[in-house]
Amino acid sequence: MGVVVLAFGTFDVFHIGHLNYLKQAKKIAGSGELVVIVARDENALKHSHKKLIHDEFERLEIIKNLKIVDHALLGEKNPFDILKKLKPKIIVLGYDQLNDITTLEKEITKLGLDTVIVRAKPYKHEEKKSSIIKRKLLNLN
Repeated sequence: MGVVVLAFGTFDVFHIGHLNYLKQAKKIAGSGELVVIVARDENALKHSHKKLIHDEFERLEIIKNLKIVDHALLGEKNPFDILKKLKPKIIVLGYDQLNDITTLEKEITKLGLDTVIVRAKPYKHEEKKSSIIKRKLLNLN
C-alpha cells in the first residue's frame, strides 16, 4: 500500500451524507489509497447507536462495492488497533465523528505515527444525518 488515508464509520443506512464524506476522503487521498473501516456491531452499539438495521457484514459489503473505496475492512474490538496495522498518513473524520480528538491524537503519538487528522465538511447536516434518517425510517420521534 502507498499512502494510506483512513475513513471510519458505522454506515448503517448508507446515505448521500456518507457518500459525500467518502468522496471528500478520496479527494484527500489523491493517488494514495482510501481505506474505509466499518465499525463492528459491538462498538457501534456501545456508541450512540441504539439499534442497527444492518449487521457489520452487510454494512461492510456495501462499502466494499463503492468505486471510490480502495479497501474496506471491519474495525477491531479496540478501534485504535487498526492504526498500528495500517499506519495511516491521514485520518479523515466526518464532521460529527469522534468528539474526543485529543484521545485520538494521544494514541497516534503513542504509536509514533506521523498521522494528520482532517475533519470533513458537513453535507446538508440538518437533514442528511444518520440519526435523522434512521429516526424517519424507524418512525421514532
